[in-house]
Amino acid sequence: MAITEYDRLFIGGEWVAPSGTSTLEVVSPFTEEVIGRVPDPVTADVDRAVAAARDAFDHGPWPRMTPLERAEIVRKAANAIAADTQSWAELISSEMGAPVAWGMLGQALAPTMILSYFADLAATFPFDEVRQGLLSQVLVTKEPVGVVGAITPWNVPLLLACGKLAPAFVAGCTVVLKPAPETPLDANRLAEVFAEAGLPKGVLSVLPADREVGEHLVRHPGIDKISFTGSSVAGRKIASICGEHLKRCTLELGGKSAAVLLDDVNLEDALSSMLPNAIMNNGEACIALTRVLAPRDRYDEVVDALVERVKAMKVGDPLDMATEVGPLVAERQRVRVEGYIKAGQDEGAKVAVGGGRPAGFSKGWFVEPTVFVNVDNSMKIAQEEIFGPVLSVIPYDGDADAVAIANDSNYGLCGAVYTADADRGLAVARGVRTGTYMLNSMIPFDFATPFGGYKTSGIGREFGPEGLSLFMETKSINLQPGYVPKVG
Repeated sequence: MAITEYDRLFIGGEWVAPSGTSTLEVVSPFTEEVIGRVPDPVTADVDRAVAAARDAFDHGPWPRMTPLERAEIVRKAANAIAADTQSWAELISSEMGAPVAWGMLGQALAPTMILSYFADLAATFPFDEVRQGLLSQVLVTKEPVGVVGAITPWNVPLLLACGKLAPAFVAGCTVVLKPAPETPLDANRLAEVFAEAGLPKGVLSVLPADREVGEHLVRHPGIDKISFTGSSVAGRKIASICGEHLKRCTLELGGKSAAVLLDDVNLEDALSSMLPNAIMNNGEACIALTRVLAPRDRYDEVVDALVERVKAMKVGDPLDMATEVGPLVAERQRVRVEGYIKAGQDEGAKVAVGGGRPAGFSKGWFVEPTVFVNVDNSMKIAQEEIFGPVLSVIPYDGDADAVAIANDSNYGLCGAVYTADADRGLAVARGVRTGTYMLNSMIPFDFATPFGGYKTSGIGREFGPEGLSLFMETKSINLQPGYVPKVG
């Protein structure tokens, strides 16, 4: 594919010369060849972007427009992406290796659903509400939080960017978006889409940059809120900085989710729902169901059925519509995943399928889809987020034991239960301490409802009305007796 090159940064709604001279190279995980180049931002570029966002928020029209006017611009962006989902999916697959067949939904269509949902929500969300208090009537009004620093990772870059931009824009915030340096091309294209949709100057800047520049953004006194998606390690650092500055923050972090197969389960149906959420996006997903909890008296049956399905998965070119597992995003990620596979073997777990690099590829950062058996939940492969196509099958004895094992984790982001008895499954779902759950479902979360984690999986929620609320401040205005304000 032709190399896509940018020599300018999108700052304050305009393409401007960068402050530094270095560049970031975008390397295909499949061919290991350079497919793009963009300027490498420095802290001076953050200062320019924050200044533009601050001016646009404090003095510009954006926060003073009605929510419906802002929503119309968000809707135009959604329609522009929806008109060309194939090329968006192919671009992101080329950047980070996701199978394009999965990417059509997960990398391209899902972002349009997010944008459209928040555009629709603008018409019904209670931005103003008159309440009868104990002493008087009170106008409770929600106002934009201010200038937002949005930091997103490389695994589902467009989805996560839209998940922050859509509610921030509907709320009336201005945003400095820092996408991962591995996936800057789709972020720049998104900036172009919003500019064409009529976003006012200063409302959006895009700075694909490293951690040093990201930390400067988090610490910047002109930023009112940080919305971050990434690792729990980075989330702790960001939370500490935001705490030091009493700065609002939302953190969507890692996961080590458990899929519980109850002893009455129809295994064929359950695996058809579970597996797409276990090795989705090459396993590079925080919501991946990487711990498979199997009843001890059906353990061998579960393993045999799971191994048969995983063995049949097609590994290959991410741009091939038949591919189910593509290459990992970078060589360092493959080294990380291979390190976990070795750790699992060292601790006594057995590789039932996979465990190496697939044959037939002279290039590409591939790891075979891998299933471990004889896994104890205390093992490293069962406790730590691997972020690759590696599953652990863990035996349990009874429903209470399954819930206890599912909860024996520092994480609490997602999970699932599969059973012939929905009431029994709901009891398990209620018992697992995790922010999102699937009951005989293959839909991990819904953009109209809150998404986020317990424990080290995060702070706050994204999506749904709750996600919009976290980009707003709430003000109470105690009203003059007899005065009824106009609200809308």
